[in-house]
Amino acid sequence: MSLDKYDPYDFANRRHIGPTETEIDEMVAAVGAKGLHGLIDETLPPAIRQAERIDFGKSLSERRSLERLREVANKNRLLVSLIGQGYHGTTMPPAIQRNIFENPAWYTAYSPYQPEISQGRLEALLNYQTMVCDLTGLDVANASLLDEATAAAEAMAMARRVSSSEASAFFVDKHCLPQTIAVLRTRAEPFGWEIVVGDPFSDLDPKAVFGALFQYTGVEGAIHDFTAPIAALHEAGAIAAVAADPLALTLLKPPGEMGADIAVGSTQRFGVPVGFGGPHAAYMATRDAHKRMLPGRIVGVSVDAKGKRAYRLALQTREQHIRREKATSNICTSQVLLAVVASMYAVFHGPAGLKAIAARVHRDAVRLAEGLEAGGFEVEPKGFFDTITVKAGAFQKLILARAVENGVNLRRVGEDRIGITLDERTREHVIEAVWRAFGVERSVDLETWPAPRLPEELLRTSDFLTHPIFHMNRAESEMTRYMRRLADRDLALDRAMIPLGSCTMKLNATAEMLPISWPEFSEIHPFAPEDQTAGYRELIADLSKKLCEITGYDAISMQPNSGAQGEYAGLMAIRRYHLSRGERGRDVCLIPSSAHGTNPASAQMAGMSVVVVGARPDGDVDLDDFRAKAEQHGDRLAACMITYPSTHGVFEEHVREICDIVHGHGGQVYLDGANLNALVGLARPGDVGADVSHLNLHKTFCIPHGGGGPGMGPIGVKAHLIPFLPGHPETGGEGAVSAAPFGSASILPISWSYCLMMGGRGLTQATRIAILNANYIAKRLEGAYPMLFHGRNGRVAHECIVDIRPFQKSAGITVDDVAKRLIDAGFHPPTMSWPVAGTLMIEPTESETKAEIDRFCDAMLGIREEIRAIEEGRADKADNPLKRAPHTVQDLIGEWDRPYSREAACFPAGSLGMDKYWPPVNRVDNAYGDRNLMCSCPPPEAYMPAAE
Repeated sequence: MSLDKYDPYDFANRRHIGPTETEIDEMVAAVGAKGLHGLIDETLPPAIRQAERIDFGKSLSERRSLERLREVANKNRLLVSLIGQGYHGTTMPPAIQRNIFENPAWYTAYSPYQPEISQGRLEALLNYQTMVCDLTGLDVANASLLDEATAAAEAMAMARRVSSSEASAFFVDKHCLPQTIAVLRTRAEPFGWEIVVGDPFSDLDPKAVFGALFQYTGVEGAIHDFTAPIAALHEAGAIAAVAADPLALTLLKPPGEMGADIAVGSTQRFGVPVGFGGPHAAYMATRDAHKRMLPGRIVGVSVDAKGKRAYRLALQTREQHIRREKATSNICTSQVLLAVVASMYAVFHGPAGLKAIAARVHRDAVRLAEGLEAGGFEVEPKGFFDTITVKAGAFQKLILARAVENGVNLRRVGEDRIGITLDERTREHVIEAVWRAFGVERSVDLETWPAPRLPEELLRTSDFLTHPIFHMNRAESEMTRYMRRLADRDLALDRAMIPLGSCTMKLNATAEMLPISWPEFSEIHPFAPEDQTAGYRELIADLSKKLCEITGYDAISMQPNSGAQGEYAGLMAIRRYHLSRGERGRDVCLIPSSAHGTNPASAQMAGMSVVVVGARPDGDVDLDDFRAKAEQHGDRLAACMITYPSTHGVFEEHVREICDIVHGHGGQVYLDGANLNALVGLARPGDVGADVSHLNLHKTFCIPHGGGGPGMGPIGVKAHLIPFLPGHPETGGEGAVSAAPFGSASILPISWSYCLMMGGRGLTQATRIAILNANYIAKRLEGAYPMLFHGRNGRVAHECIVDIRPFQKSAGITVDDVAKRLIDAGFHPPTMSWPVAGTLMIEPTESETKAEIDRFCDAMLGIREEIRAIEEGRADKADNPLKRAPHTVQDLIGEWDRPYSREAACFPAGSLGMDKYWPPVNRVDNAYGDRNLMCSCPPPEAYMPAAE
């Protein structure tokens, strides 16, 4: 018997890459290329091609990869961490873990920019916003931010925007988390804002600051009423922000009742694992008067075309693309998956359950304090929630070491004190282990509850989570059905291809996802001792090495926990580089007009002035304009920001020349890594002249979008920028951009697994197939739709742009009509109206099979025929399937008075028949939602049909 060459465990060629070898040949023939390699030669400029192949050694099968991950995971020592400092042990209810956290219906979804196919996620996020508003006592909350430290930085920036004070300083409570203070210092420096750290009750001069941030409860456990300092700030025209623990707020007076203007914090302890630092969902809430200054995404309530209640993103959904360098923030994502988990945790437990968890945590903290006091130790403060600080004197190091011997990590505070933070996972044996570390031999008395030590005047008296959703029957049967109902309202990658240009919605393979639930990865505290995190550090070091080999850079920082954070971190590295050379005057950043909206927003946050460079009709950067503006700004040129391949989906021929022009004037080149999936194995940014790039691991390296987050945006730099990478207070560094040293580290096993299983050969093949799939779509749609941009030999890169604008004139059909009609065919619409208004940017990725790509093309061609029917007068210009799209099941079964059939409406070309996806609402009315802004759960009576 001869052995077949087919390897059933070959992940690279049979799991992650969609088309079979036969289908690849068919597609290559269809585009008219001489083989796959011939297509690549026709597409990429020879001058940028890398000389050597990526070589990671032999790629691993799924089984071998999981074994390798297990080896590394086992090198992490899993102790009970009572370190606190903003991170807490928590228990994710298994029903939520299985049905949301580990469910591809939730983690493979895209950002909810298409509300008709995102109603489930949007409802869950509305629950989240309602939860935050109730707990904080404020009016409006956003749908989450990246982490508590960056949320605090956003609060500072927001305070500057809304404050009437002329001061240029911002006050920070000395009891704030150290990582928060570090991130605030980084954010403030480019704007020239002074950070004043001190005691709010003795050091705060309200007239000398535009705002202040208070910590509630403090990092060492103190609980203060900030009503008086807040009133003094308001008297001076300044803004007050409070960083608050949401679990503590179930027992304590909320910030809104103290008069706070803004509240921020982390919802990590609502069921989200610590995961060596993230991802976690930070929250931000404010008063109604400031709602239009609130950064990030906000979910609002609107109606659909039939007056039925519908959810959608409200207000400044994509303000970076509208206001660009005048944007109030560069944040264009949130932590949706983690916010959904936190909101479901609140739904699962309800207000009584959350309050009971908080009460138990406080009970255990008091038990611990009483035992230590009985052993002769002085415990501070007198009033606390879950954190105490113990005076250990000369025994500090010994006690910390004995705690580790007893399986517990405690926090070193100064030279003679120890901090301890308890959580919902704390059990009596943990308390007894801490006592032993202090030399106290004692057993927990389970029969009695000690007297609470919460300040009497700060006990919460107001209700929270009063909406019926937080009082539903929490039997697991009902909870599971609720989560399933929400998932069924959405369209994610587990249902169909999501052909979004620029956003790279590729496969998030199950074998890559499994390890992030392992306790050895998910339960490690980000500030655990280094000898307990050897596995994480080995994984991060090897992934960094592989990313350097892929990109041509010399070092990687894993700290930025989103693409926007990566842009900011990269530009800050450039800023610090120029400052180190005494070139403070370099403050101009050249950015093409077609760039991502976050580019100019990030540049202004890094203290740079944006100068826009024009584009040629073919989509390339206007080289003459670029050269002239580089010359004009000469000694002031700090950087340029370019995307490669370009945002028009083309490999520009002059990328090296652009880099040379910038370097010739003493500037640095920032190359946006959003389209890196079209380069891996074929060309390296570091070789073509770029100095720094952020790498969207949630795009090119398979971390799922999670409905709009999690993400990771590490930056790669050339050697001369290494000294200016983000530091962190835990490691003695400066310039922190995120709360944790390695950002959202718990999702890095996904990208590492992808690299291990694909190997260098597989990664390169993935790039080739991504380019092939895009060119195949462009070829199939050729003639039916105008294609806007082409590169060499008429080829596109990994995405193509279809122009819908001509049909507005010929048939009254807009890009919205085509996008919503694609929903009827069971597809998530491509990227709409970016980088060119009235167009669709299509990116199929290498993960999609030929059958799915053909189904999409069939749907697009079917839509073109429907447009043709309007053009030729065979269909009504106002009442047709495109204008009425998307169609719901209620449309199918209701009264029918339309000039087209039910079958034509609901089962267009490309639809899947019995497996059809049915959108839960008709087209959403965005204007109504902005006119009637409601950003928390509607009152119970609103659940009646809106038409009534």
